[in-house]
Amino acid sequence: MASPALMQNYGNRTLTLVRGEGNYLWDDSDRRYLDALSGIAVCGLGHCHPAVTLAIQEQANTLLHVSNLYNIPPQEQLAEKLVSLSGMDNVFFSNSGAEANEAAIKLARKLGNERGLACPKIIVTEGAFHGRTLATLTATGNPKVQQGFAPLPEGFLRVPYNDVAAIEQLIDTHNDIVAILVEPVQGEGGIRIPDADYLPRLRKLCDQQDWLLMLDEIQTANGRSGKLFAYQHCDGLLPDVVTTAKGLGNGVPIGACLARGKAAELFSAGSHGSTFGGNPLACRAALAVLDTLESEWLIERAQQLGTQLLDQLGSELAGCAHVKEIRGLGLLIGIELDRPCGELVDLARAQGLLINVTAGNVVRLLPPLTLTDAECSQISTTVAALVRDFAQQAA
Repeated sequence: MASPALMQNYGNRTLTLVRGEGNYLWDDSDRRYLDALSGIAVCGLGHCHPAVTLAIQEQANTLLHVSNLYNIPPQEQLAEKLVSLSGMDNVFFSNSGAEANEAAIKLARKLGNERGLACPKIIVTEGAFHGRTLATLTATGNPKVQQGFAPLPEGFLRVPYNDVAAIEQLIDTHNDIVAILVEPVQGEGGIRIPDADYLPRLRKLCDQQDWLLMLDEIQTANGRSGKLFAYQHCDGLLPDVVTTAKGLGNGVPIGACLARGKAAELFSAGSHGSTFGGNPLACRAALAVLDTLESEWLIERAQQLGTQLLDQLGSELAGCAHVKEIRGLGLLIGIELDRPCGELVDLARAQGLLINVTAGNVVRLLPPLTLTDAECSQISTTVAALVRDFAQQAA
């Protein structure tokens, strides 16, 4: 049980994890679990990766924090690397994905205000998850998590996900739209993957209307999709703004909002800031992550493992009652059932496997990119057996 000194917003937590190594975690009874969740897409390199551990140790022995009033060499190195790898122009560092998305929203608002709009609008989608600050909560397409926090900020127009026609219908009735904010794959929404032409059509529409295309890659970036950024699956496509966090620090809190073109010129001295954003420790950790993704070919490995996991699950669950769809991109895997299946989390834990259920009825698998072939097979075999038993009992 969690201490009563903690606010109870995370509910009743019954598992206490005390140690991690590679793709495994141990609880306070020294029981081992294969981690197929990675701290919700955070620990893409697994736990206590030697390169990240060494970078943290070296930086902790040198300098943990200075204000952004001064130049910070690791911050500049990380910015230059991200810009080079992404095709963007510059970056603002924060502490989390929600803060990175807040920066993106502020960029869109700044553009709208410069255009003389009293209440500039950002198009967002149903089923989206962008964070839990007031602005990102409003952008999030989940009434359940918004409940109890009214009044929510103005300035958002919501449309169905993967529906360009719904966005086009807004053009004639709204002359105050400045941006579209969308996830290339909806993670919390149930690993929902749009049509292959969805992002290219959004890019074309934004170019025609002079809107910003802003992509939330908090969960999809840092190699998890089989590319460093999921938008890189679309040849030649570049957003105006892209946000990332989660896997960037492999457990060390860091977020980034990258911008290009006119969006990269909107912030000026004093228009935005963060006390801890981009501090030496976080940036050294993120540099180690990016270097390791490259040197160990883990981005390519994520694509290979994702295909392997999808194939194995598809084979083992073929014809299984109550399984509606198995879908994925890289190591973002979702198994959608036709009914709520939250109990599978505890059943998997009893088998020594950590998974997650999102959107009520989607088993979400987000294992480390360092997964072995044997561990990949263990995940598919265990999950498939649990789903088959669950389906049998539900029949």
